[in-house]
Amino acid sequence: MLDLQEVDETRVAVVGGKGAHLGGLSRIEGIRVPAGFCVTTDAFRRIMAEAPSIDGRLDELSRLNPDDRDGIRTLSAEIRRTIEGIAIPGDLAAAITRALARFGEHAAYAVRSSATAEDLPTASFAGQQDTYLNVMGPAAVLRHVSRCWASLFTERAVTYRLRNGFDHRTVHMAVVVQRMVLPHAAGILFTADPVTGNRKVATVDAGFGLGEALVSGLVNPDVFKVRHGEVVAKTIAAKQRAVHALPAGGTQEVAIAPERQEQPALTDAQVVRLVQLGRRIEAHFGRPQDIEWCLVDDDFQIVQSRPITTLFPIPEAGDQENHVYVSVGHGQMMTDPMKPLGFSMWQLTALVPMHEAGGRLFVDVTPRLASPAGRAGLLDVMGRGDPLIRDALETVLDRDDFVPSLPDAGPGGPPAGGASAPIEADPAIVTELIERSQVSVAALGRDIRTKTGPALFDFLLEAFEEHRRVLSDPLNFQAIMAGMDATWWLNDKLQEWLGEKNAADTLTLSAPGNITSEMGLALLDVADVIRPHAEVVEFLQGVEDEGFLDELAKLAGGAEARDAMEAYLDRYGMRCVGEIDITRPRWRERPTTLVPAILDNVRNFEPGAAERRFEQGRQKAQKKEQDVLSRLRALPDGDRKADEAKRMIDQVRNFIGYREYPKYGIVSRYFVYKQALLEEAERLVQANVLPEKEDVFYLTFQELHDVVRSNQVDDQLIQRRKDAFRSYHALTPPRVLTSDGEAVTGSYRRDDVPAGALIGLAVSAGTIEGRARVILDMAEADLEAGDILVTAFTDPSWSPLFVGIAGLVTEVGGLMTHGAVIAREYGLPAVVGVEQATRLIRDGQRIRVHGTDGYVEILP
Repeated sequence: MLDLQEVDETRVAVVGGKGAHLGGLSRIEGIRVPAGFCVTTDAFRRIMAEAPSIDGRLDELSRLNPDDRDGIRTLSAEIRRTIEGIAIPGDLAAAITRALARFGEHAAYAVRSSATAEDLPTASFAGQQDTYLNVMGPAAVLRHVSRCWASLFTERAVTYRLRNGFDHRTVHMAVVVQRMVLPHAAGILFTADPVTGNRKVATVDAGFGLGEALVSGLVNPDVFKVRHGEVVAKTIAAKQRAVHALPAGGTQEVAIAPERQEQPALTDAQVVRLVQLGRRIEAHFGRPQDIEWCLVDDDFQIVQSRPITTLFPIPEAGDQENHVYVSVGHGQMMTDPMKPLGFSMWQLTALVPMHEAGGRLFVDVTPRLASPAGRAGLLDVMGRGDPLIRDALETVLDRDDFVPSLPDAGPGGPPAGGASAPIEADPAIVTELIERSQVSVAALGRDIRTKTGPALFDFLLEAFEEHRRVLSDPLNFQAIMAGMDATWWLNDKLQEWLGEKNAADTLTLSAPGNITSEMGLALLDVADVIRPHAEVVEFLQGVEDEGFLDELAKLAGGAEARDAMEAYLDRYGMRCVGEIDITRPRWRERPTTLVPAILDNVRNFEPGAAERRFEQGRQKAQKKEQDVLSRLRALPDGDRKADEAKRMIDQVRNFIGYREYPKYGIVSRYFVYKQALLEEAERLVQANVLPEKEDVFYLTFQELHDVVRSNQVDDQLIQRRKDAFRSYHALTPPRVLTSDGEAVTGSYRRDDVPAGALIGLAVSAGTIEGRARVILDMAEADLEAGDILVTAFTDPSWSPLFVGIAGLVTEVGGLMTHGAVIAREYGLPAVVGVEQATRLIRDGQRIRVHGTDGYVEILP
């Protein structure tokens, strides 16, 4: 037993999250918390020890799938009945009764569950366990303490733990017993706007009577928004009902008199005063809070405060200025969180400064937005890539006071993606650039072999300089932009001259030298080697172990199959989903990832499909070129237009394939870096510095450097990073984020699509109907000919799936992101940037993808 005044937020293990926060709240000057005490987790452990049979049920519970609702319902009910049936030991019951005596025998109490995994910065567990209000008398309090213990095993609490990876045995239950307060009004205060994330806007929900009416959804609350100490918006609801305490204990719903229903539950002055208290609580806990409050005699009492876990973190700027950040992941087709070694390595090798938040990277574009010329260039490039980012940036710019306006001579620099000097459409330029990259990667692999310990890190810092030098080579940038500029020119001009949308999509089919599209076709060739050997196909269908390539050679035809796969891995084995994160397992490290795609190719294609596919695309592009040029020549001033178009078509054919090569060069270097760092990690394991070599993934590059120098590591830091990384998966990274914490979502602002259609960005022309296959993990793909792939995002590693599908829909993407480029080369109708596509489209539904006009219809 501990009084609330005796605990604070460091005592979660003893009094649970709610108890610890209430104790911390009671210590803040000017914050009133109803008096009470905690029945500690030691008491819960004593009760659990009284029923050994619970142990076996916990084992069964931990093995259940979170979606097995019947199994969870049955087992959790058994555990609850067992706990509630255990008599509270006499000494504990006496201690609780003595504590109650301080408040008088007729006092009423709130008896509240307080689990050790609750109100945490990374998982709130809000509403997972039970609270009982207006409990009167020692016998009733003791009975409800038992119910609180049992509520650790409500169906919703068990499911929440299963989904979030919490072990049932490591979570314990304390119980908070507090004097009941009978409020005039109650509600919730969010010290940051829970919808937009804006940290400078507080939101107050208020209703009459106990807060239970709001929490349970019985009434719509009054909603007040407060910024800089004043109410800036409010909505007063018609509050027809309230929950009140009964004189003999318990609560009931009551009707509110009609003349009071539309009266505000709080005055504006009270709202402002409440938000001031909230800011004090937020400062104490160091992060935005979700606060439950009661108004008693014009005095606020705080009955709960927990972190708001759904807010996306803000990059650290080190100043109080306004900043606007653009997501890197939306451009790189990887919006999943990155581990610390992953994002720190990307930061060290990137050409522009990048800021981490929530395991994602962002670029601060404020200086460019502040300069008129920089702003125009940035908006143009962003708009071509992802219209939603452009619209979000324009939304911020429309707020005249957020981004300062500087003269062009200021720090804005050149426009984003600045004007590149034109280069000749000479294929030799691409050949030279590829050779330079290959020489550089080969030298890296050769020179790194002898480096270990601190010397390895010194070498890598020099290697990062070379990495950036290769990327920033002006010729490299010119070659990338040459293909992109020509694509945009052709689309713009051919629509203007011929009225044809996205004509460049056909003109880029089977463009030569595209390392990513070649990768998909090369896996068709691997399937050709495997297809004739039934024993090999059968073996691959059951493969689970990553060492399966060694086993292949023992089968008839297995040696050829193994050699084909090894050759593929030699060329493409450094790739993987989310490859910008160096910590992600590469295909060479986890070759089983490729097996489903190979088996799909064996089943769905005939021999020689890769060569036929490429040649068909090439001929289609050639025919399109002839058609376009002949139609142009028939126009006024047609010869000039045809000559210009021919020059741009040649430029596209020569350079658009190279668009994919720099990324291939980056991940080739990354694999060399990774192998060297993992060897270093293995030495740390051998020296008993680390338990597992993958623990280095939770350290930044500089932190790992320090560990290698000192042979010492902070185990708690690694555990905190693991917990944080797990929590980041629940966060959706915004395309645009401000330093106020506001996640700014853009919109397409179009009225040229059918009602009910899902709007996106047209990136690859054509219309296709088919079965939607909603796939979030490439390794679980099971595709049939004619299927349409629907997924969150595709980076180059998804390309092997593109050869077997009829169309593509993604939630993230732009005109020149990898998925769009490969979809065009393969001739797949594609729409990207379709918000929540994987939730709005169900696996197996028939859909129609309008790749020319940029929308998707869900068919009946």
